[in-house]
Amino acid sequence: MGSAGLVRFWVRFWVRCWAPEARPGRPRQLRRLLATLIWVAGTLFATLASASGPVDVYTFATPEQEARYRGLIDEFRCPKCLNTNLSGSDAPIAKDLRRTVHRLLTQDQLTDQQIRDYLRERYGDFVLYDPPFRPGTWVLWLAPLVFAIIGGLVLWRLLRQPAAEPLSAQETARLQSILEDK
Repeated sequence: MGSAGLVRFWVRFWVRCWAPEARPGRPRQLRRLLATLIWVAGTLFATLASASGPVDVYTFATPEQEARYRGLIDEFRCPKCLNTNLSGSDAPIAKDLRRTVHRLLTQDQLTDQQIRDYLRERYGDFVLYDPPFRPGTWVLWLAPLVFAIIGGLVLWRLLRQPAAEPLSAQETARLQSILEDK
């Protein structure tokens, strides 16, 4: 049963339980509460089941090799998806990159650093979650620090402002007369 069939099943189930002629032996409120809880649980289950990540089946010679593979695909960013690593992306390019990392790891027997260099050479620093600190990436590394300093200066300036003076008796009386006129 596909996701559309599952949704139709739960909608029909929920409607049948809310119908006035449904199961006359049970109290209506209890029946509706149970139907709603079951419908919510089913919807949640269907949502979670359809939201699972991509599943690739690759074979590895050793568990260490598989651990290296998992670490590498968690370390690289998908070129198509913003802020998603290769292990969490279901984009076709992410699937190709996972296959490439597997091939480089198992067939070509490259080290982790060689695989990083290989992917960075083809996709640039964008593919790395932690780009190197060099003139082209200074903005990425220094912008948070600059914004924190600016925010601290603005906060310091706001806290140094003197407190507002209370209204004099004459100003208070004038304010009261204005408010009473309206």
